[in-house]
Amino acid sequence: MRTIGLAPHELTANLLFDSYGLAPYFAMDSQVKAGEGSRSGEFLDRGERWRVRLSYQSSNIVHPGDRTPEGTEWRLNEMREYRLKVLRHPDEDDVGQQDFTAHVAPRWPGMQGERDDGSRVEIPVPDGFDEGVNVRIKGSNIAFDRYPELLRRAAIEIGVAGKYFEEPHEFSNIQDAERYVRVHRDDSGPVHARDGPIAAMGHLLESDRRGYRKVVQNDDDERGRTLPGYYHTATLDSRRIREAFPDHGLPKEVKHYYAREALSVSDDHPLAHPKVGASLQVSLLERDETVRWSDLDQLRRELDQTVLSVLADAGLDVAPSGGGSGPFVEDAYFEPEVDETGPDPIGLDLTRVEQTQESVVVRHLADGLSPVQWETLETLITDGGQVAPKDIAFQNDRHVESVRRALRDMGDLVEQEYADVSLRSDYVAEMVHAAVSEARESVQRAAETTAKAVEAVERGLEETMSSFIAWAARHGVDVSDTRDAQMTLRFDGADVANASKAICEGFRVWKDAGMPEERFRQARVRFSDGSVGQAWRFLNTG
Repeated sequence: MRTIGLAPHELTANLLFDSYGLAPYFAMDSQVKAGEGSRSGEFLDRGERWRVRLSYQSSNIVHPGDRTPEGTEWRLNEMREYRLKVLRHPDEDDVGQQDFTAHVAPRWPGMQGERDDGSRVEIPVPDGFDEGVNVRIKGSNIAFDRYPELLRRAAIEIGVAGKYFEEPHEFSNIQDAERYVRVHRDDSGPVHARDGPIAAMGHLLESDRRGYRKVVQNDDDERGRTLPGYYHTATLDSRRIREAFPDHGLPKEVKHYYAREALSVSDDHPLAHPKVGASLQVSLLERDETVRWSDLDQLRRELDQTVLSVLADAGLDVAPSGGGSGPFVEDAYFEPEVDETGPDPIGLDLTRVEQTQESVVVRHLADGLSPVQWETLETLITDGGQVAPKDIAFQNDRHVESVRRALRDMGDLVEQEYADVSLRSDYVAEMVHAAVSEARESVQRAAETTAKAVEAVERGLEETMSSFIAWAARHGVDVSDTRDAQMTLRFDGADVANASKAICEGFRVWKDAGMPEERFRQARVRFSDGSVGQAWRFLNTG
């Protein structure tokens, strides 16, 4: 499928090189000294003009002495780290945000760093990595796969051999990456709407308590001015993302956001319109997982497919034809052009996820929950932190094995990770909260009904009036009958189809109490699904 091509935004990566040991580090030291502290230059890449500047900074790496643990001779008295600042020539980038910094530091097994207090800590070096350098790349608005080549060209320009940076080590990794499109603000509303795809993904797929949960819906900028969709995000970990994208494996943040200047620029300025993007969330990876540089193609495909799917779910045309840009807005780094090789959007079947989660909750409630299960659910929805079975048992004065047994019987409602337990999703949490609240209200309502019946007897009212109160309690009917307003019967549990029999029974009890028949017949009947009718219609069909 031909779809709009996305643009690269931010990238942070650690590119490791060990083919030439510490030679690239020593070469940069030599060039800094030859340039009396810095070196600068300019080069061409793919017909584009780029500038580079080499500088240095002090390092907290502990001096290795005369030789490194691997036996390499070390003749430098001062420990330094080096920076290459690479940027597009200002004549070709008037915005000035197409650039990157390459922070070059030595690496060898067993190296240490010194903290401010003088204590030392080992600097991790991957197993199997010999002596070499770590080049931490941090840049923006450059195609991800261009960074190694631009690094090589920049190194050559300041007098360091380009061969040192030809092949990143297999342990090279990506820490942050974002791809985006810019959407016209008149078209982007369905993306950030309260019932739109970003909100729905965070609402249905994010765990209630596990890990780092972030669903943000902020419509005010830094100056307190209202701008709908200013900063809306949903963050999903690796397991949750697969519920929407079955073949994805990387945790992501989906974003709809404006620039800080959005309300200060003219309507025809690109910054007046929001970006919709997706970014990698490395912090949500499992402890033993990482995103390798060799995974770059997979990362780009997943980011692009996520954004395209969100746009399509919101009803936007992701493949504008006829030479037009459709709902997209060009900026300095994003051109709304159709890409012949991009991934197809995936239909976000969030309705299916919602219905599945609803059916799980409904089934458990319909089957009936034990007192221990009710107490466990109440604890899970009221406790704001991580909860362990022993904590649930302690709070409710239960044996911990009783709580564990209750949790096992609710395996599709709750999720256990190590010693902690949480509700399976935020959406499940909301439904369970509603059920628990309703249970509390039912108990309170039953107590209030009993009190009303006792009061009726004490006041000398007819026994049949007490029977009407009992009828209301039995059928879950909240009766509102004030002198100045129309009588209302609110049915909590019964649906419209099954209400006639109950209403006919109530009418009979009402008449036996000697109450005005017409008042009951004209009563408004309300149901939990929001539908409304009048009592006389049910009496005529009952």
